[in-house]
Amino acid sequence: MNSSKQDEHETLETLFKNVDLSIAQQQSLGCYHTTGPGRPPRNPIGVLRSFIVMRMKGIRSLRELTRILDVDKRIRRLCLVKPSERGYPRSVLSRFTRLLGAEALRLIIEEKVVMLLRKARVEEVDAVLDPSFIKARSTRHPDDGRTGFSDPDARVGRNGRGYDLGYKLHLSVDPKRILPLGILVAPANDNEKKHAPSLVERTRMVLCRAGAQLRRLIGDSQFSSGRVRSLVEESVIPYTSNQSGVGVLRVDRRFRTHGPGELVAVYHRRPLVESAFSFLKDQYGLRVNNVRGLARVGVYALLSVLCIVLNREAAMNMGRPDKAVSPTFFNT
Repeated sequence: MNSSKQDEHETLETLFKNVDLSIAQQQSLGCYHTTGPGRPPRNPIGVLRSFIVMRMKGIRSLRELTRILDVDKRIRRLCLVKPSERGYPRSVLSRFTRLLGAEALRLIIEEKVVMLLRKARVEEVDAVLDPSFIKARSTRHPDDGRTGFSDPDARVGRNGRGYDLGYKLHLSVDPKRILPLGILVAPANDNEKKHAPSLVERTRMVLCRAGAQLRRLIGDSQFSSGRVRSLVEESVIPYTSNQSGVGVLRVDRRFRTHGPGELVAVYHRRPLVESAFSFLKDQYGLRVNNVRGLARVGVYALLSVLCIVLNREAAMNMGRPDKAVSPTFFNT
């Protein structure tokens, strides 16, 4: 490979060499017994690597992943499968996600985010709140039409201009670094305002551990309420047409922003959160949901979020900050 191509693309081997998965290893090992009767567990960090490879390579299902782990020597090495071993079977992969759980994955991501913010010596951070729809793997229940038939945790909620059955990934994102700060997965019918306090609390905890403060809260008009604005002293959230106010930020039907120039300038950073959702859906597998239940959907969504964080960590450790938000840089 010539130098120009090398500058544009790196391999997954390079990514794993430039990230520290020790906190992930601690969380993963805690899921399994290490003494007593029974077969010893497969390498937990190798199984976690399998899910990272799955998300970053666009592998659509556990069935496809197990086939690849049986025949692809390179993927086997990436996932720490020994030459004498068979690939991780579906039962091992599925059991791992169930034992690890969303809370452990969230802790891994938050630890990574804290480390990245400390390394950047960040003092103040803006946070953009926004949800993204995850379509359920189910049809609607014929009795009520609002819940899932084979996925009873799923609910009908707004998806763009229409309604669909599924879940929502709620994120708090640092728009400057496109870095997730707070993460929550909930049924699609939950109002965004309901989860804003939890997201802001999570965001503050992460920033506090990193020695930083939350400066401004940015969100679109779906977050427009006194309760949400009270969460942070400086909130840049447009008022809706039925809310009164003088000299406030508003967005019209053509998505044109009106109001004080400083607020308009800050609000124009809000679409950067859409970049994070685009990466998650188009590059890290969030668009394809093959699992059912809030707990499992949460785990798979968080695995996608973890890929964004690992991409940034590897790029920063390589001295390539320009590739920190490039979802294809380590995809060869």
